[in-house]
Amino acid sequence: MNDQTLLPSLIDTRAIRVTGGHRLEGTASVQGSKNVALHLYAAALLADEPLILTGIPHILDTRVCAEILTDTGTAARIAGDRLEVTPATAWHSVIPDQLGGRIRTTAVMAAGLLARAGRVRFPLPGGDAFCHRLIDRHLAAMEAAGAALDVTDTHVEARLPGRGPAPFTTDVMTHKWGPSLGATVTAMLLAARARGTSTILNPNSEPEVLETAALLTASGVGITWEGATALHVTGTDHITGGTAHVPPDRLEATTLALAAAITGGTVHLDNIPASAFPASLVAMLADAGIELVSTGGGTLARCPAGPRAVLTATASATCTDIQPPLTAFLTQAPGVSRIEERIYPARATHVDPLRAFGAAVTTDGPTITVHGPTPLTAARVAGQDIRAVAALVIAALAADGTSTIHGIYHLQRGYGDLLPKLASLGATLEVAAE
Repeated sequence: MNDQTLLPSLIDTRAIRVTGGHRLEGTASVQGSKNVALHLYAAALLADEPLILTGIPHILDTRVCAEILTDTGTAARIAGDRLEVTPATAWHSVIPDQLGGRIRTTAVMAAGLLARAGRVRFPLPGGDAFCHRLIDRHLAAMEAAGAALDVTDTHVEARLPGRGPAPFTTDVMTHKWGPSLGATVTAMLLAARARGTSTILNPNSEPEVLETAALLTASGVGITWEGATALHVTGTDHITGGTAHVPPDRLEATTLALAAAITGGTVHLDNIPASAFPASLVAMLADAGIELVSTGGGTLARCPAGPRAVLTATASATCTDIQPPLTAFLTQAPGVSRIEERIYPARATHVDPLRAFGAAVTTDGPTITVHGPTPLTAARVAGQDIRAVAALVIAALAADGTSTIHGIYHLQRGYGDLLPKLASLGATLEVAAE
């Protein structure tokens, strides 16, 4: 698939039609984690032996990453729930604009390619439209590893002298948003191919980082943590392959929980334990009235007393991704809710569409205020990013009448089968051409 055929083949212009008022009940399986998978796809560039990733999510971003791997020399094949990766014999060090401009982990993919090929040219990251994706900490890690950079308004070129990355020290702390998740992985990938030990100061320790570190460790890279202060990575000349599993997506799991809860229902998530949900997310959901109860190897999500108003803040990457769906849910909570968006202060593309449903939602800088409960009525709306579309679907489930939601392309970037899963739980919905 080349650049010319990719664009029309990936964009789905159909609309989602949801008829609200149906209680959601039942069991659902959770897809593999989108955000973890995207970072593991980048780590696959480093392998000197065949690597298989199982449990991959069937989302558009998986297809894009597989294309990037293949176009740059690392053959990647999607087979069922597996991504089968064969190491490159020759490298093409340019990430095509039509591919790299579609995902937010472009700089991470570029770091893996730089570590292997010694040079890379890539477009600035794409992905969701709610903010500009800064990559200054990624570029700092590349420079620290010895790369010479040429940065324009649209592209970055990086070139390493000699035989690859040099051992380095870099700080991935951002000015506003805490330790950068993506830059931590970028630095790990560069350090994994360096001859010696590198130090990443103030590393992020969210699941995306931990899963990537686990894959690299199993492949022969030395990784040690010094609490939250530093991460030490000892590189190797040979990174093994094998098989690794993508864990369930806590974001899809939470979206399903919120969707069921706004209808007064419950959902059993049969393949993700309650322990897989980060503590900050569990606390945020508990404040809103949603309980996550372990049931064997799965989780029962329920809201026994109904939605509750909350005063909360997005303290992690997980919580910011749940903020839009949570905002939709809180439209049905009695009282005043306030969410301070600390990760992406401009993350509010879902607010105006929620108002179209009749929700009393306002923004004041990074703070979103919801007055509830408000009756929701069917609306014709559009979402501009993955989690915003999910929020609109959740609102439509509670609205009176049949809503039309545009933006299925964005939903497909992060959720492979969310709509069929909602239908299996009792939602009345369809996807159709406008």
